[in-house]
Amino acid sequence: MKMNFSTNAHYGSHTSKENVPPSSKMDASQVQRARQRTVLGVLSENEQRGRSLSKGSQFSKHSSVSDSSQHTFLGCTSSSSYDVYVEEACEVVLAASGQEVVSDNYYRDTETAALQNEGLRLLLELSSSSCLDASMQSEKDESLMSEEVLCVSEYAEDIYRHLRESELKLKPLPDYLEKHPEITSGMRLILVDWLVEVVQEYKLRSETLHLAVNYLDRFLSCTAYVKRGKLQLVGTAALLIASKYEEIFPPELNDFVYITDSTYTKKQLVRMEHVFLRVLAFKMAAPTTNQFLRLFMSIHSVCATTENLALYVAELSLLEIEPFLQYSPSIVAAGAYCLATYTVNKSHWPESLCAFTGYTMAEIQPCVTDLHKLHISAEIHPQQAVREKFKNSKYCRVSWITPPAVLPFL
Repeated sequence: MKMNFSTNAHYGSHTSKENVPPSSKMDASQVQRARQRTVLGVLSENEQRGRSLSKGSQFSKHSSVSDSSQHTFLGCTSSSSYDVYVEEACEVVLAASGQEVVSDNYYRDTETAALQNEGLRLLLELSSSSCLDASMQSEKDESLMSEEVLCVSEYAEDIYRHLRESELKLKPLPDYLEKHPEITSGMRLILVDWLVEVVQEYKLRSETLHLAVNYLDRFLSCTAYVKRGKLQLVGTAALLIASKYEEIFPPELNDFVYITDSTYTKKQLVRMEHVFLRVLAFKMAAPTTNQFLRLFMSIHSVCATTENLALYVAELSLLEIEPFLQYSPSIVAAGAYCLATYTVNKSHWPESLCAFTGYTMAEIQPCVTDLHKLHISAEIHPQQAVREKFKNSKYCRVSWITPPAVLPFL
């Protein structure tokens, strides 16, 4: 059955400074915006509310996106009887049979099972505050784990060892979509592409995007039977938590309601945030491809063009479940580094990183091959948010670079 995605107008831009403190955010009178904002769909229970809020707005953009052989509407009403919902601040996943389904990972940690609601409420109250000094604002698009810290030789090996251990514990399941009959890889791809646009819109860090996608995949790995109408809510909550974790001045809750065109209420977002924290057992410090890449580039430095090309390829890999969830973030980072250095300088995997990471060229070769195919197909890919982002001079316009036709070392 073919169904069209709806896209609404009024995707605006915030101020020119990155990560603007709350005091300088736009007020309601400035809600008219120049760019266009994609809305993935409207929940059936919120449809009437969304229509009343959007009166007077113009809906001028309509598009259809192909997912394999069919079109899918992420927010359409489903006849299925299962859903993800929140009851008494605790997540329950209801299967079609009416039985409650929770992940084995949810109760694996005994400390998580013993968490009390009072402690959860306290954490949410603390995480919602944004009273930091404006002098702490940073305008660089980099992880809070800065290269200055990473390149300290006496800590680099320990940091890398810790990240390698953590990535195994916090790795999503490559086949988690089998537990979600209503969600396809195409829906996830469109959601991640939308997250890229939002991160760009609010000038958030690249690490925030990588964390949000990690949270999204881990959440879906730990749950079952999530409805397609709730997928954007899950993605928005993932970005909300990631921005609180990584940003100095995260967007406010109202901003997250706005980017979904009021598809979801503040209450729904806070509840889903609560669900996320419980399901992920408050383990938010997840290693990402972005972290590994910055660590590798602090060990063996590269030019700005090579660096941004590696970051571009790594960000492209976030869009695809197959085959990139089969690889660990460190392998994807090594593959992106290797592909970028060859594309720009015709260099191979350096001996210094071979010794530091323990990865040989043979070990990263399959990932490099998949990243190369992804790089070649990026120009004709239906979703272009990542490519448009890296056309900017800030990133040396690396998405314009023609990938090599073949890789001789493969």
